[in-house]
Amino acid sequence: MEWKKSGMMVGVALMLGACAHRTPAPVTADVASFNPKVRCSADVDPEHRVVLEMVDTLMARGKNHAALAHLQESVQSNQEYWQRYGQLLAKNGDLQRASLVFTAMRDKCESGEAFHGLGMIALKQNNLDKALGDFETAVNLSPASAAVRNDYGYALLLAGQYDNAQYHLRTALELQNGNGQSRQNLAVAYLLGHNQAGLELLQETYHFTDDELAYAKKLAGQMEK
Repeated sequence: MEWKKSGMMVGVALMLGACAHRTPAPVTADVASFNPKVRCSADVDPEHRVVLEMVDTLMARGKNHAALAHLQESVQSNQEYWQRYGQLLAKNGDLQRASLVFTAMRDKCESGEAFHGLGMIALKQNNLDKALGDFETAVNLSPASAAVRNDYGYALLLAGQYDNAQYHLRTALELQNGNGQSRQNLAVAYLLGHNQAGLELLQETYHFTDDELAYAKKLAGQMEK
């Protein structure tokens, strides 16, 4: 959640990172009037929980504009709400307001989710150094978050820190029981780091297929160019 430095890397990011998708910035309401009212409590009442679950379903189906509309219709103050709100603003191209959301979360709650979101935005803006710093802080605050570990590992890949990337991506993979984006990302990290033992572990322990390996080799080749 960095996502790399060149136009080519942006293309690879679409395949590897949860945060690399680029969307043209839309025309939005006055950013100066946007004031996220974040509350640090994790409590979510049942009615609002239903809304968040519906939003998660829409996001999983790629219906990000509809998901954001439902959040705008059911305003909440808890962190879970604002985390999704910030993610959706970023996915829909409104990086300015997304940054305001995650900055408010950082300033009021100093949560791992806030730094994760700021790291994702930095990746979209091709600011790899800032993304690495934000992701590192996010990992320190939320060490058991597979999403944070995956995006930090991906950013480390972009920075050429293959050994460190392997560590965080393997942690993400284990946290996800062998599933998720970290599966492919870890294979790329092993290929770029020339870690044959790691690749064999993926194949033997996590049943990494020949087709998956071929795709990972294609991605690794693109990243080496």
